[in-house]
Amino acid sequence: MAEKITAVKGMNDIAPPVSAQWEWLEERLRVLMQRYGYRNLRTPVVEHTALFIRGLGEVTDIVEKEMYSFEDRLNGEQLTLRPENTAGVVRAVAEANLLYDGGKRLYYMGPMFRHERPQRGRYRQFHQFGAEALGFGGPDVDAELIVMACDLWQELGLEGIELQINSLGQPAERQAHRQALVAYLERHADRLDEDARRRLHSNPLRILDTKNPSMQDLVEAAPRLMDHLGESSLAHFDRLRALLDAHGVAYRINPRLVRGMDYYNLSVFEFVTTQLGAQGTVCAGGRYDGLFAQLGARPAPAVGWALGMERILELLREQDRLPLEEVPDAYTVVPDASALPRVMPVLRALRRQGVRVLMHAGGPDGMGSMKSQFRKADASGARYALIFGEDELSRGQVAIKPLRGERTPAGTPAGQRLVALSDVGDWGGQLRQS
Repeated sequence: MAEKITAVKGMNDIAPPVSAQWEWLEERLRVLMQRYGYRNLRTPVVEHTALFIRGLGEVTDIVEKEMYSFEDRLNGEQLTLRPENTAGVVRAVAEANLLYDGGKRLYYMGPMFRHERPQRGRYRQFHQFGAEALGFGGPDVDAELIVMACDLWQELGLEGIELQINSLGQPAERQAHRQALVAYLERHADRLDEDARRRLHSNPLRILDTKNPSMQDLVEAAPRLMDHLGESSLAHFDRLRALLDAHGVAYRINPRLVRGMDYYNLSVFEFVTTQLGAQGTVCAGGRYDGLFAQLGARPAPAVGWALGMERILELLREQDRLPLEEVPDAYTVVPDASALPRVMPVLRALRRQGVRVLMHAGGPDGMGSMKSQFRKADASGARYALIFGEDELSRGQVAIKPLRGERTPAGTPAGQRLVALSDVGDWGGQLRQS
């Protein structure tokens, strides 16, 4: 017997009924994007490795430890499964010159890949939904994106999500802060862990994002970037706060919020929850005005966010906000397979009316007993059984039997009734309106 092949560790199948929950969430995200005027962009899952090294920063956890990179055996190109999609969006927009006639509001969804230790809310193949506004330089679009996310939480009924915001300023301001930060950390080098010592001169800002409990008080006392921001950066941040205040959006300024990619500047933000354990960030983003130039394209301002689909679904599950499992409207009971040529066109007509019909499928020995078919009809959760028996079909009719306690207008239990095959479509139309 051949060895059983299983899924790759940390890369999960999504099967019914859970896949229906994904579709439900995806549809609500699409509708939200349409309301705000964002349009869909789809980028390849595989990109040149250089895109992420240049875009995310060579000294980042993603590039150093987590990317799935490989050499194309046919032409020797260095390729990578995308670990995030902002760099890919910028590459696609620049390559197609999409900003030739002004800014673009775009969204994407799909799988990303990082070689991490699988745990709740963190997998090696995970799924992100992102909204990106490219070609807009003002804090009004920063605020729009944040408010959009708040609208999503409200629509989904999610509670207990805190918004944290910060400003990273501009490169020259970060450089001044960097020098002060390095000097401070060098004075306390004996308290740095291995990761911090490695990053001390290559990427010291990331040390502020450490999760090491023994370094928290050291980080809290470190020089603050906000104290090095110039007038323009502070004005951008103040205008963002004023717009959030005007919308009644609650937030907390977190001066240690730095994000994990090197391309961010000015506004950064995270939506966090305490209900998912260590993986508390459910949506995050910020402004990345320098990324176009980093990738060799004409400079353009940009801002966006991404949310983790698995984490949002986990939070919906935690707060009991997921929809009930979808069930068919009707289950078809067909005692004799010879009736199927008459039955199946009727079912097709119902489906064209929008009725969800599950047809009983027979085996090589026939359709099975009526009793077994009714058991399956009941187990399906369908509201009705459509019975195409020999007697019914001889009269050109179908028997419709309520399975879920349907009642008449007078309040009495409704019983089985006969409907002409020619009128089944009308019955289906009334059903979809009820």
